[in-house]
Amino acid sequence: MLKKHLLFGSVLFFLLPLRAFYELKVGNTRVSLSNTHRIKMLGIVINPRSGKRAFRAQRLYLWKLLKARHQPFTYRVTKYAGHAIELGRELVEKGYDQILVLGGDGTLSEVINGIMRADIPAEQRAKIQFGLMPRGTGNDFARYWKLDKDFKRSLDLFFNGKAQPIDVGCITYWRNGIEHHRYFINSVGFGVDPLCCKLAIELKYYIGSHHVNYFFALFLALAQYKSVHVRLDSDGQPAAEGPMYAMNIANGPYVGGGMRLNPDADPCDGIFHSMFVTQPTFKQITAAVPKLFNGKLTELPFIHTMTSDELVLNTKKRLMFEADGIIMDIMGPCKVTCLQHALQMTVPQYC
Repeated sequence: MLKKHLLFGSVLFFLLPLRAFYELKVGNTRVSLSNTHRIKMLGIVINPRSGKRAFRAQRLYLWKLLKARHQPFTYRVTKYAGHAIELGRELVEKGYDQILVLGGDGTLSEVINGIMRADIPAEQRAKIQFGLMPRGTGNDFARYWKLDKDFKRSLDLFFNGKAQPIDVGCITYWRNGIEHHRYFINSVGFGVDPLCCKLAIELKYYIGSHHVNYFFALFLALAQYKSVHVRLDSDGQPAAEGPMYAMNIANGPYVGGGMRLNPDADPCDGIFHSMFVTQPTFKQITAAVPKLFNGKLTELPFIHTMTSDELVLNTKKRLMFEADGIIMDIMGPCKVTCLQHALQMTVPQYC
């Protein structure tokens, strides 16, 4: 009997210290890691410059909600353009398999780039689940999922939604003979589209960051842009050639704060929906502008549409493009590929 007591005491002596090891402190709450196989490790990326006025209330509500849910988490705050790429990559390489983004389209796009560039196995990447609490101006990708700036509702959907496989776009281009890759979650635009984004960024210092900004930028871009000669191949076949005025390759249907350039685009269907416009007349431009927001733009006869999972844009001139509103430039050809079901997104149950 004495031996049994001694044996039992020895086991307790070694097991009791492990209790501290198998617990994780979240705020003032201890969460048992023995149950964390049912709780994903959550990484949060915050852009404090998006939606500045409501930031404090949103942050406090989120911390309170996480504490109530006994949710293990860590968070990172962006400090400069491109920082969210580094943070997204860091989190997933450390094993965080659920990422919540507090920001706009640009912040989300950078986090997606970080996840896609992370040095992790492809099968691990495909299981990563991301969610969005929209805090930007346009919030075009969020709009597709009916997410708005009601942050309490967005967080409720994040914690109680379902995992949906999502396509991710990849732009392969060359600069100084070096191959580069840029990923996008919503759309990539060429021609007048990136010029509109560039002007919107410049105008926000004068008229603020809101939808009126996009409207003014659009009219200025339509008046200023000069077409560039390109040749477009779709899924290995010639699709269009001539002076390109505008082109949008869409994973999601909304751009520029609600414009529906490719109204049938679906980020889960494994293909891109694209529109291509050669140099339009003034009459054609005036006919197109009222249809930008109602989803009827592609009904116009001078709007060329196509669906494909890979497009190659050939040009010998320097060409500017925007990927999820982030402006970049290329020299020479570029390839745009749809990576089917590359990641998972937490979406509302009714989607």
